[in-house]
Amino acid sequence: MSDDHTITRSSGNVFADAGLPDADTQLVKAQLVSCIDAIIRARGLSQREAAGILEVAQPDLSNLLRGRFRGYSVGRLMRMLTAFDCEVSIVVAEKGREAATIPVRTLE
Repeated sequence: MSDDHTITRSSGNVFADAGLPDADTQLVKAQLVSCIDAIIRARGLSQREAAGILEVAQPDLSNLLRGRFRGYSVGRLMRMLTAFDCEVSIVVAEKGREAATIPVRTLE
């Protein structure tokens, strides 16, 4: 038996690697949701408490945090971050240059 394995380097976007549509948008959404999750955890909020701040139903927040964010726009996710008193900045760079980032910081 042969143990031939092929290793393919990631592009840095798991959605593109999987051939999914709108991969760039999905990556941005995943990054924003990750920030939302980190803030909820850092503040020790329950999902019910966080959902109240974000003005969404707790089951919807649960789905969002489990990666089911296709029904959410980037703008809506950014508004959720601002509901947590965060400042959201968008940095745009030419392709092939330093990667564009979306830094998020709290205003506390």
